[in-house]
Order: sequence, then C-alpha cells, then structure tokens
Amino acid sequence: MKLDVVNTDNKKVGSLELKDEVFAGRVNSALIWESVVHANASVRRGTHASKNRALVSGGGKKPYKQKGTGRPQVGSSRTPLWRHGGTVFGPQPRSYDYALPRKVKRGAIIAALAAKLQGGMLVVVDELTATESKTKSAVDLLKRLGVDGKALLIDVQPNEKLGIAVRNLAGVQFLASARVGARDVVNATRVIVTKAAVEKLQDLAS
Repeated sequence: MKLDVVNTDNKKVGSLELKDEVFAGRVNSALIWESVVHANASVRRGTHASKNRALVSGGGKKPYKQKGTGRPQVGSSRTPLWRHGGTVFGPQPRSYDYALPRKVKRGAIIAALAAKLQGGMLVVVDELTATESKTKSAVDLLKRLGVDGKALLIDVQPNEKLGIAVRNLAGVQFLASARVGARDVVNATRVIVTKAAVEKLQDLAS
C-alpha cells in the first residue's frame, strides 16, 4: 500500500510504502475497545468516599443500658443498622488503573490508525513545524491541510513552537509518537502524522 506524503501547503512531495499486514487488513476493534476502556480507567479520579461507623461523628456514648429494657443490645448510636449510622462496605478512594499488556496497547494504536486510514481521515506530512509560536499560525496550518474540528497531530519529536501554537485550540492535540494512545486516535476526527512517525508506529506491529 502506498500513501501520498504532502507538505504543510497540502502539496504532494512524495509517497510512503505501508505494510499491508499492518494497515490493509481487518481492523481489530476489540483491541481498540480494550485500550480505550483502560485509558478511561487510568484517568478516573476515584475520590469517592463514604463514612463507616468509625468516621461518623458522635456515637461515643452507649444509647441505653445493656439489659432490662427489652430492646436489642446496642453499643453505639452510629451502628449501620440505625439512621445516621455508618455505611457498610461503601466506596473508598482508590485507583481504577490496571495493567494492560504492551502488545494490546501497540495493537490498539495500529488498529486505530488503520481505521482512520481506511476511512480517509489520515494525512501524512513530511514535517510538522511552525515559524512562530502563535495560535494563528496553527490555525492557518490546519486550514491548509483541510482539517476542521477535532484533530490529532503526531510527530516523533513534537516541534516546540507548533506545540505552543496549538495548545489553545479546542479539540487539537499534538503528541509524540511514543505517547500516542488508541483513545487519542479514536477521539480525533482527522489525524495528521509525519512520515517519520508513521514509520516508527508501524514498526510497533512488527
């Protein structure tokens, strides 16, 4: 499979040979799903908390004497059986992150890129640079490349000036190829990737 390589003016300057076994086959949507679920779980804050009987205020005094009242024996008014008592097995602060196999992560990234490629939503450029660190220059660059809406820019080593220029644009991300995840690719409408980054990413599937 050959893919056109364009410059920042959206003019063809070359072509890129892609591996058919990586980008031309069936998209493994199961791997993408697993990677997206993992990414969502890893950023979940998990700050929820409920008070157990040790944390609920009050309840230090025994409500009534142990025997002779005909009522059940109770040592604290903050027992979970009573109103205003503590919560049993309630949620506590924790991390929702978990380990995802490296092969699954890599396979999901390739599958997500293949889906964008097959959908005509992936553009390969020779380089991603900016002459000045201004949002206007980033807007002009995206406009020349025909990008509208959410976009993901990928390079092996992101250009610092362009990174500053795009950070104020809503829905636009500029990431290093080593830090790209399947969720980043899926969440973008268009993916703009440099030739060097494509070569590096497709090597992950080897």
